[in-house]
Amino acid sequence: MTLSTAYWCVLIAALLPYVWVAIAKGGGPRYNNRDPRGWMERQDDPRTRRANAAHANAFEAFAPFAAGVLMAQLAGVVEARIAGLALAFTGLRILHGLFYLADKHLLRSLSWLGGLLCVLALLAMAALQVAR
Repeated sequence: MTLSTAYWCVLIAALLPYVWVAIAKGGGPRYNNRDPRGWMERQDDPRTRRANAAHANAFEAFAPFAAGVLMAQLAGVVEARIAGLALAFTGLRILHGLFYLADKHLLRSLSWLGGLLCVLALLAMAALQVAR
């Protein structure tokens, strides 16, 4: 695996919030683009609300992940390790959104934790590499 793999994962992770929000907006009645946040607040369908929550969470997870990939690369961490963690993160974040939609809260939390551990590993490997 190469750094190209990790960069593709960053792109996928950047697009995931838009997948979940498209599901949220497509699942509710009469979406109103003039007041999207107000429209979302008025939704009472649990799946629509969960899709919107997955959207927000995907944005929250993106910045630390992208930073971790870039920091690890700049620090000179082995590319295969970066790519492996990036693939794991991306797969776990896709599962996280799917589990959110399916209302599988325990699996959702476990996939969230797995993604967080991937990010922490990327950041720690970068820090350790530059400390040498």
